[in-house]
Formats: sequence, C-alpha cells, structure tokens
Amino acid sequence: MTAGRWFRRLALLAGLGLAVPHGGAAQSLQLLTFDQLENWQNDDHLAALRMFRAGCGRIRGNRYSQAEDWSLPCAAASGVLDAPYPARLFFESWFQPALISDGSPPQFTAYFEPELPGSRQRTERFRYPLYRPPPEVAGGRRWASRAEIETQGLLRGRGLELVWLDDPVDAFYVHVQGSARIRLPDGSLIRIAFAGRNGYPFQSAARELIRIGVLSPNNATPDGLKQWVRANPGRGEAALLHNPSYIFFREIQLDPSLGPIGAFQVPLTAMRSIAVDPRYIPLGAPVWLEMNAGGESLRSLMLAQDTGSDVRGAQRADIYFGEGAEIGLRAGVIRYGGRAITLLPRAAAARLQ
Repeated sequence: MTAGRWFRRLALLAGLGLAVPHGGAAQSLQLLTFDQLENWQNDDHLAALRMFRAGCGRIRGNRYSQAEDWSLPCAAASGVLDAPYPARLFFESWFQPALISDGSPPQFTAYFEPELPGSRQRTERFRYPLYRPPPEVAGGRRWASRAEIETQGLLRGRGLELVWLDDPVDAFYVHVQGSARIRLPDGSLIRIAFAGRNGYPFQSAARELIRIGVLSPNNATPDGLKQWVRANPGRGEAALLHNPSYIFFREIQLDPSLGPIGAFQVPLTAMRSIAVDPRYIPLGAPVWLEMNAGGESLRSLMLAQDTGSDVRGAQRADIYFGEGAEIGLRAGVIRYGGRAITLLPRAAAARLQ
C-alpha cells in the first residue's frame, strides 16, 4: 500500500469505533485526528517531547502496539529541534490519537510524594516502620496479607526496618503513594521508593468505610480518612487492614529537585507524568489527557511513566501532582472524568484498521 493510500485510509477510519478483541473482554478503539483533541495546539509539546526522548528506548508496547513500532518515532525524536512548533509537528507526524475503552467510566485521580518526619532508629516518637522486602516476596510471589503482617508481627525483629515514622496513617499512605521524602531529626533528607509488594491487590479502605456508612463520599478523601482514623484510633487502624496489599521500600540516591522514580524507571515530572494500566497504555507512551475538573481541569500531553495497584482500566489515570503536604491536599480531592487518548505510532494504528 502506498503512503498516500495509507494516510487516506487512516483519515477515513478516524473517528470510527474499531473492535479490538482480547480475552473475551468488550473493548473498543476509536481513531481520532489531532483536530479532535481539545486545545491541542496550545499545550507545551516541547516539554512532552523532552520527556519522551528520555525514556524512548524502554518502550515495549502491549496489545495495541509492538516494541518495533516505537523505533522510528524514537529515532526521529532525537533529531527534532528544541522548539515548540517542531515538537508539535513531531507528534502530529509520527502518531495517531486513539481512544481506547473497556466499557468502564473514565476516572482520573492524582497522587504526590509526601515529605514526612522520620528516624533511622525506633524511638518513643517514631514507632511505625517501613520495611525492606523480605525474601518471601522475591520474584513477585504472593505472601501474607496486610492484616497477617500487622497482627502477627511477621516482619518484626528481622532487621528489615528501613525507616520509622511517627504516625500509622502516614505510614499507610506512603504505601499508597509508593514513595516519600523522609526528614530525619538532624535535618537531612532521604528518599525511599517502591521495592516490592506482597502480591495482594489494592483495596480501598475509604471505599469500605463508605460502604459501611462511616464516611460519606464527600469526606472520603485521604485527608478525611486520616482525620477519621486519628479520631477513632482502634477502629481506624483496623479499617486500614481492609487493604490486603503491603508495599516494601528501598532507599535511593536522587537529586532533591527531581520527582520520584516511577515504574518506567525515570524520575516523574509534576503535571506531566501519569500512572496507567499498561495492558491498555504502554509505559513511555504519550497520552493526551482531558480532565474535566472545574478549576483543576487539564488539557495536556502527558507521559505514561508509572503504574499503581488501583490504576486498572483503559480510561483510568493517576496524575503525579508533585511533592509536599500542600500538593497532597490538592491531589487528595481529584476524582474526575474526561478522556485519556493514547498517541499510537502510525505503524501500530495502521494494523488496527
């Protein structure tokens, strides 16, 4: 097929729903044009291009694209001038916007990197440990649940404590966020990052408390859950055990000006990096995100650079907002709809016709 016929055929198919069967699940893929992306021309495409270059060689593809589909766009990216218009033209030339759906409603949330006080030794104040991975979880094997670990003390006394915190709810939310900055008593800062998990899927403690009528949907934010647990310490700490997932950590050496390391093994960039479900969006792929959230609404080209236990589905994304307590308050209330549109290499889009 000639290049002209290929592009004409893509144009004819743009906007049509294409079924992409996989494992019996009802999924669809809709090819779009860049004119159909809201406010596309006004974004900072150069910022996204620089991020794309940094991780391009790691993209492995998934059911919608293959690793080799990314080779030519990656090679072309290295030669693009560092200027806004060439960056936008690069994405328009090498990619096809694709709206992938699995039938679930879109849901976009946000996460952040907390900064918390902590200690390398257990003290009267710092009594809640974050652990290094035990050998039982090597190779991704499923081990004990959170309730079993906590109530049976399965990690105590084994020398696996990495750092101690002064609040059990903060320790729980470091597990949810997957990374943290810890300020030690002498004022120095250490960074900790995800190093493994116990193999259980994430289950939301807040959703369980909504289900049993303890919290309302309006106050089931991370901050609302923290306040309720602190006001009800016995019931609260028991409620946290509803989530069977347990995360282990490692200390990393990282420039404080950089974001945490995501699953794609590059530092995350605030308001540009998102966590996705890699079954639908390959790590490293550009994703045009349209989030309808009033004053927090977004129309921006993001990079899929992380994953999350609670990030499951074709139209599910978690936006990295940045670091610190103030950012955490903003991130904690984000739960909105919109569209996540993957930019697929044109070679991959052509196969999906």
